[in-house]
Amino acid sequence: MQFQDFGQGKFGGGASDTIMHPAVAVAAVVAIVCMLVLHRKYKVIPFLLAVFLLPVGQQLYIAGVHLYVPRLLILFGVTCLIIEKVHSKITIFPGRWNDIDKIFLSWAIFRSVAVISLNWGNSAAVINQVAFLWDTLGGYCLLRYLVRDNEDIRRVVQTFAGTAAILGLVMLNEKVRRQNLYGFLGSGPVIPQLRDGAIRAQGPFEHPLLAGAFAATLLPLFLWLWRTRGRKVMALSGIAGCTVMVACCSSSTPLMTYLAAIVGVCFWPLRRKMKAVRWIFVFMLVFCQIGMKVPVWFLLGRMDIIAGNSGYHRAMLIDTFVRHFGDWWLIGTNKAATWGYEMDDLCEQWVAEGETGGLATFICFVVLIARSFSRIGGMRRRLRRAPNQERLVWGIGVSLFSHCVGFFGISYFDQTRFAWYALIVMISTLTIPRVTAGSAATGAVKIKLFPRDEEMIPVSAGNMAEVCARNTM
Repeated sequence: MQFQDFGQGKFGGGASDTIMHPAVAVAAVVAIVCMLVLHRKYKVIPFLLAVFLLPVGQQLYIAGVHLYVPRLLILFGVTCLIIEKVHSKITIFPGRWNDIDKIFLSWAIFRSVAVISLNWGNSAAVINQVAFLWDTLGGYCLLRYLVRDNEDIRRVVQTFAGTAAILGLVMLNEKVRRQNLYGFLGSGPVIPQLRDGAIRAQGPFEHPLLAGAFAATLLPLFLWLWRTRGRKVMALSGIAGCTVMVACCSSSTPLMTYLAAIVGVCFWPLRRKMKAVRWIFVFMLVFCQIGMKVPVWFLLGRMDIIAGNSGYHRAMLIDTFVRHFGDWWLIGTNKAATWGYEMDDLCEQWVAEGETGGLATFICFVVLIARSFSRIGGMRRRLRRAPNQERLVWGIGVSLFSHCVGFFGISYFDQTRFAWYALIVMISTLTIPRVTAGSAATGAVKIKLFPRDEEMIPVSAGNMAEVCARNTM
């Protein structure tokens, strides 16, 4: 089973005509109109709802260009961004372009250059990567513009909660009645997939694994929302929705991701001892490597949670990926099929990054995650006396951790990747404290996080400039 990005299949392939159900067209137009007329802080709501509730394969085919629904939304969203920039002095990206943004940009460019270089002389590859950058950088920049502060982050989490509640009902119907409602819109099969007698619901997503992974990675955010005043109903609907989605997809990867999210949340009491926890985990892996006859990644093959899972296949993908380093390190490879049976299957994000973009892309991807964890840890330490905000930072960190676990079983190639981009944007925004007031006489500055929440951080008169500079990094 070959997993590839939508709009990034075999170069020159795909539908050669417009495929868009009237209901999808109307919903997309409504979302676009809302993005054009609503205030900036509310534009993210119709964007996310349309991206995740509308089938991603629906498209307009114009002059050889595949305009998928997310691509249309990005086009009009970026247009709004440009218009607002021209007519006002608003800063497009709050906190300026920071290190996470730069690493993300480098990752996207390295990946595109590698694909074009690997297929040199193929004009379809160039068009393909222009579309990739349209989706990736366009979507990221749009979200970076829309998610500017912590209130926007809360709004995004609430939107995801409503989305999960709706999709939970859709996938429950698919599981019970064996009928995917999105199939009637021309997106995917009406009759869901069946494996070892279990129905694998997928809703509007391209695969059940993606539906489950999307839901599982949102659980930590909904658990934080539960502790937020006046948001319990929305949080409960999100928790119920994502739990139902994970159960209905009947796949091991989403379940492992869901369990990872729960474990991460339960580690909250040990949040100030995570350095020791990380070292213990490293020593455990080293001990397993010493005691096992095969590399440590073959532990994936022993995780037989749901009948019919392909953990051993994932382990073999990593093994062949490592052993064939010389084949892919420069600009990736399109010869992975020669490595063994179904070894060209890009169903692991870690493997897909290297095989698609080479070592530079793989390193950028790993550094992006490492730097995100580092900034989250630094922000959490600054919020020790603001428990609710510290929990938000911890929840986003756990969500990032659950994504990393999910990457061992799936690569994102449909609308799920926009959930990944949204998380990186939230980390980039969240880890920029806002200095709203200061007093060298009292030795403290106020870091404003939400309108009703402020934290007093002790500083001295001598390091006031340093604190302010650090807070605008």
